[in-house]
Parts: sequence; C-alpha cells; structure tokens
Amino acid sequence: PTLLDIRRQRQMCIRDRALTLAFVTAALCAASLYTAEAGSGDVVVNSLGMRMVLVPAGTFQMGSPPGEPMRQDEESPRRVTLTRAFRIAATEVTQGQWLALMPTSRSPHKGDELPVTSLSWGDAQEFCVRLSEREGARYRLATEAEWEYACRAGTAEGLPDAERDAVAWFAGNSEGSAHPVGQKRPNAWGLFDMLGNVAEWTQDAYGPYPVVDEEKDPTGPAEGHSRVVRGGAWRSFKPAVRCAARTGTPRSHQLRHVGLRVVQELP
Repeated sequence: PTLLDIRRQRQMCIRDRALTLAFVTAALCAASLYTAEAGSGDVVVNSLGMRMVLVPAGTFQMGSPPGEPMRQDEESPRRVTLTRAFRIAATEVTQGQWLALMPTSRSPHKGDELPVTSLSWGDAQEFCVRLSEREGARYRLATEAEWEYACRAGTAEGLPDAERDAVAWFAGNSEGSAHPVGQKRPNAWGLFDMLGNVAEWTQDAYGPYPVVDEEKDPTGPAEGHSRVVRGGAWRSFKPAVRCAARTGTPRSHQLRHVGLRVVQELP
C-alpha cells in the first residue's frame, strides 16, 4: 500500500474508535438516566409501577393528646421508636395492580386506577406473598405504628380541619364513591390518600394500646380475630379521617370501603 493508503486507514481507525467511544458513552448515560428515573434516592419503582417511598427510622408520638379535636379515648398517646427504615407505597394498591397478580377483584366500582376494595385481610396477605415472589423482596402490610408514622410524615399535630378537603376524599366531598388514587395533595413524604379514599388494612391485631410511656417497634397484640384498619374512607365522617384514628375489623370481612397499601422491608 502507498503512504496515502496508510494515512487513510489510520484516519478510518481513529474515526471508528471515536464513534465506538461515543456510542458507549451514550449508552452509559442512557443507563444512568434510566436508573435515576426508575429507582434511586428516596423512591424506587417496582415491576407493577408502585412507587415505593423510603421512610427513615425515627421516633414519634403515636396516638392523640387529650384535647385534640375529634379524638377518641382509645388513642392513648405514647412515644414510639421505629428502629428500621422501610419503604411504603405512595398510593393504595390499585385494581390494575391487584389484577396483575390476583385472579379477580370484588371491587364494586371498576377502574384500573381506582383502589382495590372488598378484600379480606387474608386476601391482602395473599397479595403480599405473590408480590414478594414476583419482586424478590419481602412485601407486607404496614404495622399500625409504621402506618401512623408514615401518615404523620414528621408532624405531631392533627390535620387542621380547613386542610381536610385538600388531602382526603371523605363523606363531605367524595359524592359516595372511591376515586382514582393520587388525585389529592400528598403529605410531606409524598404519600397520597393516607387519609380518606379507602381505609387500609394493617398487619396488627386490634386491641387496646398498652399502658406504657414508650415502645420500640410495636407489632400489636399477639392474637386477635379483628385487625386494625386505618385512614378512614370515602364514606367516613371527619373523626375517622385523622392519622390517630383506628378501628378493628374482623379479618374475614370484605368491605367496599377497605383496601390496602404495601410496605417493602429493607435488608
């Protein structure tokens, strides 16, 4: 080959290397952007599209103090410490997410973005088992303490009455039905519909709070036929649409205003 041919071959090699480097760089950038969008920092998105929000370990006042408007006697206040961080879904489980894993939905109002309802506590447990198998991580219902901690999102005061309409679907504004998830204003940790829309099963058996000043990682009574339901619903009046409000519901009941929200345990 002539000197001119050799120069041309060198130039082609340099160009091909530059193109290869540019392609690799672009691919790496795209992968980085995808990772950042799909699950880095405080939120990860699982294969069902659930946005799982990181909730840090911490201490809070569980229950309600005497004198809080609309409080109930069973909401005895105590200091609770959660020693482990966890992730909680930003919204209630939708019918679309439910039907991705379960054969049927008994929800009376149909819609992929509506919260699934009319399910027993056992049904909720089965959904969590199937979701755990699909994702390769442990999903479950929140304990009652985890639920209230996430609902309060760093605040100790009850929800001001003037703000209830902005954050919750309840008897005063729901027009007698559940609504698609995520339409109201989220709380300070980015969680939607913690109050109102549909009430949510928790992991704990229902019973009186222990008479103590402090607790660490409480999980409720060891046994009990009824389970704690939290958050109030589209049919609830104001006293039930509060972070401290609680009620006990038999595990077998399938109520049209009760659904679920999932928690993901962290290693």
